[in-house]
Amino acid sequence: MSTRSSCIACGILLLQTACFSAPNHATPPKWVDLFDGRTLAGWQSIPRGSQDDWSVRDGAIVGRGSGNRLSYLVWKEKDLADFELTLRYRIHGQGNSGIEIRAMPDPSGKRPFVGYHADLGHVGIGPHILGAWDFHFAQRHEPACLRGTRLTLQPDGSLHRETIQPPLPLSAVHRDHWNRVRILARGNQFEFFINGKLASAFCDQVTARHFQKGRIGLQIHDAGTRVEFKDIRLLKIKAQNEKRTKN
Repeated sequence: MSTRSSCIACGILLLQTACFSAPNHATPPKWVDLFDGRTLAGWQSIPRGSQDDWSVRDGAIVGRGSGNRLSYLVWKEKDLADFELTLRYRIHGQGNSGIEIRAMPDPSGKRPFVGYHADLGHVGIGPHILGAWDFHFAQRHEPACLRGTRLTLQPDGSLHRETIQPPLPLSAVHRDHWNRVRILARGNQFEFFINGKLASAFCDQVTARHFQKGRIGLQIHDAGTRVEFKDIRLLKIKAQNEKRTKN
């Protein structure tokens, strides 16, 4: 075989090896249970003195609002960035609750945390709460991202809104019964699903000031609210080499 033919054959062999090489057997990411169904191990109540707002009963975390304050139960990890979070929740009667993500202590002291907040409430509370995204910022304008909205917070501070089609109908949310929540946080893009239907979504393109990591927290907004959470599971997503400003 000539030298040229030998080089061509080697090249073909290398190409075939690259295309059909053995798959990467790196350990795939795993779902982690954040609640053992029996105790509040790994969770912390905030603010101080709110520990009696949270308990475990019949395999669920039970939150009961005892005062006119924001009460949180936060997971121990402080640097959660990209992830998928799933859980089930149930609100008894009327109430206002939610799930804080990428939460960090509020430097202004306005509230316990700044971060992004997936709002939950009783059926009928309104599209500004149930199925909406709320923004807890210390130094930025806090726009509305109502249920049924896909919102982009653009670099110059302007907002772009689109209507989600089809929107989440209230008939898909179970009153006084268990509902499934799925939250997807990837880079600067966030989606909030209730019972398998997209409720709201946003993209925070204010790259110098959007929250890149933080804690997960369950919230009670008002006195008298009773909310339950269970089947809380987390899948960490490996960050991708992509521009975070891309919508």
